[in-house]
Amino acid sequence: MLEIVDADVETVMGALAVPPETETVAGFLPGPGIARLNLRFDIGRLREALDECLAREDFKGGMQAEGFAALPLTQRPGQTEWTENDLSGRYWTRADERYVEEPFEDLVPEVDFSEFNPAFAGTYFEEVHRELTLRFPIGRTRVLSKGLYNCNSWHRDPEPRLHIPVVTNPGSLFVVNHHVTHLPADGSVYFTDTRGYHTALNGGGTRRVHIVAALAYDPVTT
Repeated sequence: MLEIVDADVETVMGALAVPPETETVAGFLPGPGIARLNLRFDIGRLREALDECLAREDFKGGMQAEGFAALPLTQRPGQTEWTENDLSGRYWTRADERYVEEPFEDLVPEVDFSEFNPAFAGTYFEEVHRELTLRFPIGRTRVLSKGLYNCNSWHRDPEPRLHIPVVTNPGSLFVVNHHVTHLPADGSVYFTDTRGYHTALNGGGTRRVHIVAALAYDPVTT
């Protein structure tokens, strides 16, 4: 017999009386900072475009060893070289036990990235970019790859972003502040308010690839 039956014991016993959720976690759950838009693209064509683009040019960035790599779909007019800062950009984080928020890297003016990268002209990604720009001010648009069993830093960005999953798995999750959900790769477009603290994680055994388009509204600067 247990010697103590208090509120803590009752909390645990009450939780054990409810079967754990194991089904809906493999789908999308909207919440504060994450919404699925009505706009949709053809997932088959998205995956074909990914293969076509990677046949032309591989992922960029020295961050590939950490499981993060980028394929720039937009650029400054006439741009031919990308810096590490172009591929990542300003973010804020509380990196250690001090709990002090600090800025990292330089602010990237999203409005400067107004030209679709000619290296990928004629692909379905160009059509996707055109459709997005008809509706929103679009800045840097990148194809971001995340390796398996990998997580981004817990940080916030100057601007919100749109996500279009191209390749994913049920263990790939997106977190904004206190809300976490899976973003299925079914052609959907997801708004993510990455001005709040967020991270992307890939807890599955295959890679995760998203198109990520920065929304070039007035950015947060502090």
